[in-house]
Amino acid sequence: MDPRGSVWVAIDGPDGPVHIAATARGVVAVEQRTTDEAFVTSLRRRGKGPVEAAGAIPPADPRRRRLDAGIAALVRFTAAQPARRRPVLDLDDRPDWDRRVLTAVSEIPWGRTASYGEIARRVGMPRAARAVGGAVGRNPISLLIPCHRVIASDGTLGGYGSDGWGLVEDRLDRKRLLLLREGITVQSADR
Repeated sequence: MDPRGSVWVAIDGPDGPVHIAATARGVVAVEQRTTDEAFVTSLRRRGKGPVEAAGAIPPADPRRRRLDAGIAALVRFTAAQPARRRPVLDLDDRPDWDRRVLTAVSEIPWGRTASYGEIARRVGMPRAARAVGGAVGRNPISLLIPCHRVIASDGTLGGYGSDGWGLVEDRLDRKRLLLLREGITVQSADR
């Protein structure tokens, strides 16, 4: 057991396993639509190693406490309920821009949305809506940093999921369903 690394687990989600990992500083990753091996490799690539499965980690370990708080928030999210407390996040390996944007996105309340331009204004760069989209697309802690709540300035869905998985239509359907879980209805832009 190495307390400098990260611990991870896969939990059941509405669309299959959801992988989550934490360091002693906070939740460092949440991924859907991945394998155990790919998730662990991603953590190692980000310098979050050594990477250990959470099963053997005692409850008093700070990594385990951070992980358990993240799991509790995810369980509430999948049950269509806001988290009682926002888990602590570890964005140390992200560039400053991404940290600023993702922190602003993490503050969008349950059941609300914000535009890419609004997030740009919140971080002091009002003309950087496209750059906000890039940072949101690199979000390593999906669902807990609710990038699905960031929409286009015209009130339509905008984008979702970077180019990491699936067709654009499938990613936008997923975003729409995540928003509906929070009681938000948003239309797609006509293409």
